[in-house]
Amino acid sequence: MSEVLSYSDVNRRSLITPEGINLQVQLADIGARIAAYALDQLIINVGLIAAFFIIIFGGIAAGPEIAITIFILVNFFVRNFYYMFFEMGPKAATPGKRINKIRVASRTQARLTANAVFARNALREIEINLPLSFIFMSGDSIDGWIALLGMLWSGIFLFFPLFNKDRLRAGDLIAGTWVVRAPKPILAADLAAEKTVLESNYIFTSDQVEAYGVHELHVLENVIRANEYQTVKDVADRIRNKVNWEKGMSEVDLEFLKAYYAALRGRLETRLLFGVRRKDKFDKG
Repeated sequence: MSEVLSYSDVNRRSLITPEGINLQVQLADIGARIAAYALDQLIINVGLIAAFFIIIFGGIAAGPEIAITIFILVNFFVRNFYYMFFEMGPKAATPGKRINKIRVASRTQARLTANAVFARNALREIEINLPLSFIFMSGDSIDGWIALLGMLWSGIFLFFPLFNKDRLRAGDLIAGTWVVRAPKPILAADLAAEKTVLESNYIFTSDQVEAYGVHELHVLENVIRANEYQTVKDVADRIRNKVNWEKGMSEVDLEFLKAYYAALRGRLETRLLFGVRRKDKFDKG
């Protein structure tokens, strides 16, 4: 009897973090990506309409030709750099993506780089804007064969994500990126509550707890919840090496991770009370 895979199983992929940890991520569904794109286009167009009136009415004294030239430049800049600006940020997502709880991620061990973001968005004009122009262009204004070729071109790029298992755009394929679900992470109170049980066996110094930040805390929470033997062992060994912890003969890796999670979470929450937020291990805060 064949095993029936759920929707989440089919769309789950492995993502290796820069720390060498194998996390399970879920690909963003097509509906969320379309909704995010539509919302981003709405934001862009509303902004451009506002910019149009500001530039036209503000540039009357300089002349309409200069005002229109300025608007064309603003239009080019906004349409080409809106996505790059937001996806190069710490959230790796535009406002439309953030609202739909999806984000761009690297498919490799490396962090998402500016080059990757630039590459995936540089093809957007060819993949999406140009095909849409062909679709909405009046048939009387162009040759019939050119229109047909344009429609074929449009179909190839617009439907490309539907015909590969990772739902990659051509830009994603070249840049080594994909779009994944990114629900807002919540620090788990149930894991931190085990501190009272484990703190007598695991006492960490301030320097040991200061080794990581919020990002690593979320990673550690996922590792503990997944509770995969080899991953737990590898992560526990990495943390021990990082903080110079001597492993005891009867020490259990999962208990060690839970104890360190509780200590790290408590330290980060204490720092937050003083307005200090350490986002990851590279942030000196």
